[in-house]
Amino acid sequence: MARFSSLSSSSSGNCTYIGSAKGGVLIDAGISAKQITLKLDCIGVDPVGIGAIFITHEHSDHVRGLRVFASKYNIPVYATRGTVDALISSDTANGSFRISPIDANGIEINGQLILPFKTSHDSAQSCGYLVTTSDDRKIAIATDTGIITDETRSAVHGCDLILAESNHDIGMLRNGCYPYMLKRRILSDVGHLSNIDCSKFVTELVASGTTRVILGHLSKENNMPELAFQTTKSALDCAGAVNNRDYILKVAGSDAVETVVL
Repeated sequence: MARFSSLSSSSSGNCTYIGSAKGGVLIDAGISAKQITLKLDCIGVDPVGIGAIFITHEHSDHVRGLRVFASKYNIPVYATRGTVDALISSDTANGSFRISPIDANGIEINGQLILPFKTSHDSAQSCGYLVTTSDDRKIAIATDTGIITDETRSAVHGCDLILAESNHDIGMLRNGCYPYMLKRRILSDVGHLSNIDCSKFVTELVASGTTRVILGHLSKENNMPELAFQTTKSALDCAGAVNNRDYILKVAGSDAVETVVL
C-alpha cells in the first residue's frame, strides 16, 4: 500500500512525502526543518526512516529546510547535476550532508524507483519526479513549470496519482499588484502553470487512467483553492469524466497535510 502526503504545497513552501511498507522519501524540503518534522509526526512517520530527499530545483520555497533537516538526520540528497551545482554555489549544500546527481536512469530507495523528468522553469536544471512504489503504484510530482512539455507528458502518462501545478488565475495575476516583470516571468514558458493550462493537462491524464489528482503550488496572491478546483473540475466535466467516480480531485495547501492512500 502506497501513501502520498503533501506536507506543504504553495508559493511559500513545498514538501511531499511518498512512502510504502519499506519506507519513504521526500520530494523537496521548502519549509523549515521543524515544520517538516512536525508534519511527518502528524502522519506517523519517523524522520530517521526517510531514505532520501529529492530536490526539484534550487529556489528557496523548495530547499528552505534542506540543510538543517538533511544534516540532522543524515539523509542523502539527490537532484539533477545543474541543481546540485546551484545548491553548492549558494552554500545550501555545504558539505554537512551527502548530495549526488540523479540521471535519467533514476535511483531505487526503500523499494521505490525515483525517476526525474525535465520541467520548464527559470532555474539551473529543474525537474519533476515519477515515483514507482514497491507495489507498482506510480506517483508523479509536476510543479514549477511554465509549460507541459512532451517529455513531461510521456513521463507521467497513466500515473495513478499526480501533484500538478495550478499556480495562478491569469486574470487575478494580470490585475494584481505584482510588478510587471514578475507577472511576465510567471506567465512565461519558464514560469508557472495557470489554472487553465493545468486543467487541460489534468484532463489528458484522467483520460490516460490517472485517478487521483492533487492540485498544488497555488499562489496565495493570485489564486484561490476553490477557483483552482472549479477550473479543473469544469474541464473534466466537459470531457465527460465524473468526480468521485472516474477520478478524485483535491487541492493541497501550505497548512493542512493532504494524504492519499493508494
